Amino acid sequence: MAPTLTDVAKGANVALSTASRAFSDPGRLGPRTLRKVLTVAQELGYEPPVARTAESATATRAETATVALVVPDIASPVFGAFVKAAQGECRHRRQTVVLADTDLDPDRESEVLAHLKERTDGLVVCSPRLDADDVLDICGRTPAVLVNRETSGTDCVLADAAHGMRQAVEYLAALGHRRIAYVQGMRRSWSNAHRVDLIRAETERAGLELELLGWQSETVAGGTAAAASVMASGASAVIAHNDLMAFGVLTGARALGLSVPGDLSVIGFDDIPFAEVSQPSLTSVAVPMARAGALSLQLLGQVLAGERQTPRTHRLPTQLIVRDSTGPATTRTPRHRPATATAAPATPATEIAPATTTAPAIPAVPAVPAVPATKDAS
Repeated sequence: MAPTLTDVAKGANVALSTASRAFSDPGRLGPRTLRKVLTVAQELGYEPPVARTAESATATRAETATVALVVPDIASPVFGAFVKAAQGECRHRRQTVVLADTDLDPDRESEVLAHLKERTDGLVVCSPRLDADDVLDICGRTPAVLVNRETSGTDCVLADAAHGMRQAVEYLAALGHRRIAYVQGMRRSWSNAHRVDLIRAETERAGLELELLGWQSETVAGGTAAAASVMASGASAVIAHNDLMAFGVLTGARALGLSVPGDLSVIGFDDIPFAEVSQPSLTSVAVPMARAGALSLQLLGQVLAGERQTPRTHRLPTQLIVRDSTGPATTRTPRHRPATATAAPATPATEIAPATTTAPAIPAVPAVPAVPATKDAS
C-alpha cells in the first residue's frame, strides 16, 4: 500500500495538519520542521497530490520570482554551461536571475547565502563547498535546490559519475593498462571525494592498481603540477578530476619527455568544448551540466508555484567520450624515461664518428640521417 500523509505525520512526529502544510503552505512552518517532514516523506516514498490554482498568489509569485544561482567559479567552462541553461529556463518562466560566484571559498559561500535568502524567492546552489546541512540551515525558509550535492529534505540534482567512471576504468583495462593514477581536485570538493570512492571501487573490481595522488587546484596549473607525480608513479594511464587538470597533465607530460598517448593515456572529466580541440584531443567523461541547470530551475519553479512534491535526488547519467589522448598500454620505467630517451641516440653517434677518419668505415656515412629519425620516434 502506498504511504499516506498520515504515515508521514507519524514518522515525523507532527500533527497531520503540520504535515499537510509542508506541501500546501510551507511558509507557515519553521525550516527545521519543514525539512523533517519532507525527509520522512522522501524516505517513505510519499507522493502528494498536486494542487493547481491558476489564479492563486503562488502562481503569480512563481511568474515574478527572483531566483539566485550560486556557483563556486563562474570562470569555469563547466559552471558557465550550467548558468547559461539555468538562465534560459528562468527566461522561459519570466523569472529574474541573480548570479553569485563564491570563488571556491566556503566562508564567502556562507555570506552569499545569508545575504541572498532574504532578497530572493528561491536559491539553486551548485557544487557547494559547505556541507549540505549547513547550506540548508542558512537558507532557512527560502526554498533551495542543491546541484552536485546529495542530502535529504530537499531536491538534489546529481551528475551520476558512477557510469562514466566505470566506463573509463573498463576502457583503460581493455587497452592493457594495469596501473592507473588519479589526480585529485580540491580537498573540500564533494565531487572529488565522490569520484575517489568510485575509482577505488572500479579499479578494485577490475583488478587494477590505483595510484591516488594528492589534492591540487582544479585548474590547468594544478594538473601541470601533478604531472611529475603521475610520471613518478609508474602509471601508464591517468584520470584527472576535471578537463582543465587533464590539460595540465598533457602539458606537464610533454615537458617531461612523455608522449600522449604513446607513453601515457590521459582522461578528463566534464567534456568541456576545448576537449575536442586540444592536442591531442582529450578523452573525457561527459557531465550533463546544462541539463542540470535547466532541471534545477524546473524543480525550484514547482515549489514556487505551490506544486511542491516529495524531495528526491535526480541522477543524470555520465558518458565516456573517447578521443586521441588514450591508447594501448606501453611498458615504461618510472622516473627514468626522459634519461633513456636522450641517451639512446648517443650510441649511433659514437659509431659514426670513426667513419670520417678511416676508409673502411666510409659505407657507414649514409647512416647519419638516421640520428634525428631516432629522436622523432621516441
